[in-house]
Amino acid sequence: MDLYEHQAREIFSEHGIVVPRAEVTDSPERAREIARRLGGRAVVKAQVKTGGRGKAGGVAPAADPAAAEAAARRILGMDIKGHPVGTVMVAEPVDIESEFYVSYVLDRAAGGFLAIASAEGGMEIEEVAARRPEAVVRVPVDPAGKLTTAHAAHIAAAAGLPPQAVDVLVRLWEVLVREDALLVEVNPLVRTAEGRIVALDGKVTLDDNARFRQTRWGGEKDEQHDPLEAAAAAKGLHYVKLDGEVGVIGNGAGLVMSTLDVVAGCGARPANFLDIGGGASARIMADGLSVVLSDPAVKSVLVNVFGGITACDAVAEGIVHALDTVRLTKPLVVRLDGNNAARGRAVLDQHAHPLVHQATTMDGAARRAARLATAA
Repeated sequence: MDLYEHQAREIFSEHGIVVPRAEVTDSPERAREIARRLGGRAVVKAQVKTGGRGKAGGVAPAADPAAAEAAARRILGMDIKGHPVGTVMVAEPVDIESEFYVSYVLDRAAGGFLAIASAEGGMEIEEVAARRPEAVVRVPVDPAGKLTTAHAAHIAAAAGLPPQAVDVLVRLWEVLVREDALLVEVNPLVRTAEGRIVALDGKVTLDDNARFRQTRWGGEKDEQHDPLEAAAAAKGLHYVKLDGEVGVIGNGAGLVMSTLDVVAGCGARPANFLDIGGGASARIMADGLSVVLSDPAVKSVLVNVFGGITACDAVAEGIVHALDTVRLTKPLVVRLDGNNAARGRAVLDQHAHPLVHQATTMDGAARRAARLATAA
């Protein structure tokens, strides 16, 4: 479960990580009052569970309370990557001297966690990682051990972070362990003009397997969850919204996770995780395609199926019948392998569709889906 920024910051503060003063509201008039209490100047930030808010216009500095009210009025009701803005956070501004990036994330392949850090934080961190990967340090962390000050100092030194960031790295690891999190991220972590180290933004993803211990966030209203995830859940689909442009559908969680990695390795970003399970019937395929195609960020869709109990020709028939139900408006790349794969490819050839492309390997399918998404 992803938390909102204000919830993540609340946890950070409880663990001794410094965050600016802030309050959350769904009222423009209330935003004016909050800004006045904060001293006049403020930053108004949309509270949605997705990245890219700044580039989408969901973050606005306000020079005075009236400007804070105007910014809140504009931001409330916005749609950011399919997420409607129902609340904003009004925070005190910070005079930034330097920006950094720090996070801990589950590394499923290695069976542990990775500390990821960079001396170049902010909105362009993804571009930094893509263009100059050497500027982003990745250090394995043993999930069974305690992150020591010495280990944190090694991470900070390797990434070029200031010595004051060591304490934040230790406390951030405590957040991950004590809150049963899969991801904790601060971007940016900043050094102010006065030399303080402050977490300006926060992202926390909790482990759903520990929900029985996470009663604190159990009172969220249904409408606050991602609408596409809610629609998928209503259809019995295992779907997770991601911040990318290539929709991914596969049968089996392991295969889908591998597909996400291959898509990322081809220079594109997965738009979702969708596991249709072992029985890729026409209804399941139609439901899956409907959910994925409903995401306006999706530019192409990759269906990656390995036939086992369910034969590939049955999957292909399901895709053909699904296309009778769902109007395909974006390129669809299909890779079938395993049981009756040749028959499955023949079924798709027989029912040729101008937007349906086939590939024989996962790498080839991912490359094609990435190219189609880029060209869209």
